[in-house]
Amino acid sequence: MCTRVMWAPPGHPVVSGRNMDWLQDLGTHLWVMRRGAERIGMGPDDANPARWTATYGSVVATGYDFCTTDGINEAGLAAHVLWLAEAEYGDLDIAAPGLSVGLWAQYYLDRFATVAEAVEAIRTETLAIVPTADPHSGRAATVHLALGDATGDSAIVEYLDGQVTVHHGPTYAVMTNSPPYDQQLELVKAYAGFGGDLPLPGTTEASDRFVRASYYLQRLPEPRTDREHYAGVLSVMRNVAQPFGEPDPVRPNISSTIWRTLVDHTNRVYAFESSYSPDIVWVSLDRIDFSHYARLDLTADDLTGNVTERFERRDGMYAPLFSPARTLD
Repeated sequence: MCTRVMWAPPGHPVVSGRNMDWLQDLGTHLWVMRRGAERIGMGPDDANPARWTATYGSVVATGYDFCTTDGINEAGLAAHVLWLAEAEYGDLDIAAPGLSVGLWAQYYLDRFATVAEAVEAIRTETLAIVPTADPHSGRAATVHLALGDATGDSAIVEYLDGQVTVHHGPTYAVMTNSPPYDQQLELVKAYAGFGGDLPLPGTTEASDRFVRASYYLQRLPEPRTDREHYAGVLSVMRNVAQPFGEPDPVRPNISSTIWRTLVDHTNRVYAFESSYSPDIVWVSLDRIDFSHYARLDLTADDLTGNVTERFERRDGMYAPLFSPARTLD
């Protein structure tokens, strides 16, 4: 599922865009995730779950109100979870703290301000990433993770054959789905503009979206205003979006684009656009109270523009209802 790009022209804010492509409604809402919360990475009855305290508050887009699919924290670090059919997390090692893949993005949003800090933790910590199942299809979630921050740094994190692989640096600005990232980097070299002579591809395959997003991202004109900057990123995201149609039940990543997000890492703005609505809404993290949880119901008919004040306070956050992930306050 999905496409992610990051654009950081010199002298301008760092901005990322992300399309969510999926075969059904994810029941997505926006949540304020509380700073200082105590979290547990799997069910309370599971052996050796990861435990941590949220150093940073965040605003996230959820799946079914019980997993984090996308978001940004108050330091400007963003995390985006995208489908990767080849992802393989290895056999569960109960000696390593367990972390549900549904909380994988949240773990880094809670704990780190920069990509460099997160990458250092990935390389030095031992975690057991545990796949969880989509409650509608029962399909195990196989995903990879993109991280970006306010410096323009980026990282693509994948688990292949049980081993973690990290592509770290600002040049890794585009990410889609299959095949794994190192293969995507090789495939793009066959196309005009990247050293090859093949014409720009036009299908909805992840490898074709990777080429088109990379091509158009490099050719965006320098923005004169933040508005033009946002519009430039959105123009690339819409080029690689997938229209409504019958989803492929075998390959959920070959599905319609149901929503997209825009992240301004520098100014800490998080925008959301539903494919079922003509309006874009956005949140200013500088005006969020991260001392408590809050939820924005995205099904409301009158949402438009700045919706920072529209969040409703909640006593507890969303809690994953499907084994093995569980989140406690």
